[in-house]
Amino acid sequence: MAIEQMTMPQLGESVTEGTISKWLVAPGDKVNKYDPIAEVMTDKVNAEVPSSFTGTITELVGEEGQTLQVGEVICKVETEGANPIEQKQEQPEAAGTPAANSAEATDQPNKKRYSPAVLRLAGEHGIDLDQVTGTGAGGRITRKDIQRLIETGGVQERKAEEPNTAAPAPKSAPKPEPKEETSYPASAAGDIEIPVTGVRKAIASNMKRSKTEIPHAWTMMEVDVTNMVAYRNSIKDSFKKTEGFNLTFFAFFVKAVAQALKEFPQMNSMWAGDKIIQKKDINISIAVATEDSLFVPVIKNADEKTIKGIAKDITGLAKKVRDGKLTADDMQGGTFTVNNTGSFGSVQSMGIINYPQAAILQVESIVKRPVVMENGMIAVRDMVNLCLSLDHRVLDGLVCGRFLGRVKQILESIDEKTSVY
Repeated sequence: MAIEQMTMPQLGESVTEGTISKWLVAPGDKVNKYDPIAEVMTDKVNAEVPSSFTGTITELVGEEGQTLQVGEVICKVETEGANPIEQKQEQPEAAGTPAANSAEATDQPNKKRYSPAVLRLAGEHGIDLDQVTGTGAGGRITRKDIQRLIETGGVQERKAEEPNTAAPAPKSAPKPEPKEETSYPASAAGDIEIPVTGVRKAIASNMKRSKTEIPHAWTMMEVDVTNMVAYRNSIKDSFKKTEGFNLTFFAFFVKAVAQALKEFPQMNSMWAGDKIIQKKDINISIAVATEDSLFVPVIKNADEKTIKGIAKDITGLAKKVRDGKLTADDMQGGTFTVNNTGSFGSVQSMGIINYPQAAILQVESIVKRPVVMENGMIAVRDMVNLCLSLDHRVLDGLVCGRFLGRVKQILESIDEKTSVY
């Protein structure tokens, strides 16, 4: 017999944590490998987590509603027949060896190993981890230990005058600034308090990270899509009858963006600290909203697909979102986001970039407006605003202007001669 630990999986690119929304098993339940054991929410997906082992659930470490970092233990499973190498590693060292006789090996060897969640919580609340007694394996300090200290008020903060035997600070070293407490509004009589769900917390965290880390800049360009609108309207009924799904305006926009990204690969990049990564694949993320959540599934290799193929993917991904069947794979690999804000009547907006991508394009509502033509005549045309948010660490106005100009050119050239196949 062996006790195996299951950890929080990474359910999407750039996802660093997940919230356990519901356990599908209980201690004592027998599970097979790949059986679903929990439902987990992130800012990108709701997904079932499969078991990595065949055995018996012995402990549910994570609680429903609890948010855990990727890699943190969520439950323990007792399995039959452990790998001999793993069993050998789990055996204590023989008496008489240097490791067995050292004080470090016998005095809570794991105490100094902290998870990212523990370090973050301790830093936020000024907790001195050297003063905390851990309840985890080998004396390791767990997230629950820190939360218990915070809830009970038994927080031991590091004193400014506390000696540091490893590297004493010079007398002139400035003391750390006291952390400002976040102030939230209080409810009044008659107000309705709506609990924040795990998905909403994850969305808020990701949006805050994007706005905090990414220096946003914005630009906008208007496009005359009169011919495109007329062409789509002339074939939409026959297309629906033949293909079984709708041919939306949005499919034309996504196709134009994918084509322009191929010509301007700088736009298909990500910031990576000491380098910029220019992605090979063109995978378009599309924002799909429900009543209380926002999901960003991905159209893979959009530049290789026809307008029909993109329309099919849009329909299929939107249905998965509505049915709650979106998978982690549906959310991964996005390199550029196109958001159909025009679907609810918006004519101008500034999107928050989908971290870690470098840009997001808002496709606004198509509206009829009087336009002065090249011959000086005024005509009523179908116009749309394309609003681009960009990461100014990665992109500059010149390349973004040329990219938008190319998208405009592609859209304005669509007419009855354009094939959707």
